[in-house]
Order: sequence, then C-alpha cells, then structure tokens
Amino acid sequence: MGERVSFASNGGTCEGYLADGGGPGVIVIQEWWGLVPHIQDVADRYAAKGYTALAPDLYHGRASFEPDEAGKLMMALNLQNAAKDLGGAVDYLQAKTGRSKVGVVGFCMGGGLTLVLATQRPDAVAAAAPYYGVIPWPEAQPDWSKLSAKVVGEYAEKDGFAGPAAVSALESQLKSLGKDVTLHVHAGADHAFFNDTRPDVYDASAAATAFARTLDLFASTL
Repeated sequence: MGERVSFASNGGTCEGYLADGGGPGVIVIQEWWGLVPHIQDVADRYAAKGYTALAPDLYHGRASFEPDEAGKLMMALNLQNAAKDLGGAVDYLQAKTGRSKVGVVGFCMGGGLTLVLATQRPDAVAAAAPYYGVIPWPEAQPDWSKLSAKVVGEYAEKDGFAGPAAVSALESQLKSLGKDVTLHVHAGADHAFFNDTRPDVYDASAAATAFARTLDLFASTL
C-alpha cells in the first residue's frame, strides 16, 4: 500500500515509509529492530483506517532481526539526529495533510520516543500512544512540563523493561503534573505483544484491544 519517501530533517534528509490513507497524520515509530516490514504493515493498518501514516527510518537503512545487534543499534542511536528526523516527520505530515496536529504511536524504543517527541513538539503532537515504551537513554529523559498531548499507553504485565510498577509510577508522576494520561497494563501479556511476526510474545486479544483504543484516541484528538 505504501511507498518510500524522503523528507527534510533540519538541514539533512531522512527516509521513511508513507502509507497515505488521506486523513490526519500519524507517525509510527519503530522498535529497536529498525524500519522492518512489521512497522510498515502497522503504517498500512492506520492508512486503511483513513490516516496518513509515516514511519521514519531512524537507523537510516540499517535493521536487524537479532536481539543483540538490535540492542547495539538502539544504544548507538544519535538522539539529536533522531529528534531532528522525528521533527522532520512532523513537518512533512503537516505539509502533506494540511493539518497542524499529528498523532504518534511507537513500540518499545519507539514507545519511549513517542513520549520524547510529544514533549519536544507540543505545538503539533495532539495524541501519543506509547506501546510498552521505554526510554533507555539517561540523557533523553523528557521535560514532562512541556507535554500537552493526550496520552493513552499500552503496556504488558510480564514486561522486564517497563513493568507494572514502572508504568504506575510514570502515570502517577504525569497526573501529578496535570497531564491527560492513561496507561493500560494488559494482564498476562508480554513485552512486544502487538508484534504479530513474533509468535513467542504476540497476544492477539491484547493487540486488538490496544489498536482499537489507539484508533479511539486519534479519532477524538486529530
């Protein structure tokens, strides 16, 4: 359904996968694997629901299906460049759709970057849907005071990266700042439960519930 596109990124360029459903813009942020076919498929799903979905290639052509290598790619990610790429994706979608507001959804690493982007571009990000989002870089902790988006997150009970205790603490912290945040924990689900290319962790019921809730979030805000 989609196509590869290039867009400006603060003096440089970034590529991404665009699935154009004709409606409001949604940024889909990759897991640590990179811009793999699964993430492109997720963008296609949002396009099928009428959204203009863009998945930026934050690794600039690199990807991996091996956890050790994917972890190295994630930890080597230049966060300043990633921020430029994500900001460029926002600008691209604003121009493409003619709308000032965008939604963001991201998975694992991308879930953490979803929250980061929402704090960096409060002028544009109206809705943020982090899925089992973690922020593994100490230097990338967001300035939560800048968050203005409505946040509806999807997390997993059996998650060694962002478990229920961490989710509860984050939700309490953000609510204490007056933010519109609801973080759901799916009972019995594993980290990456939305990834249907990984039968070891995929949970069809949790994935369907989460996807429907994210669609509701975007429909009510974009």
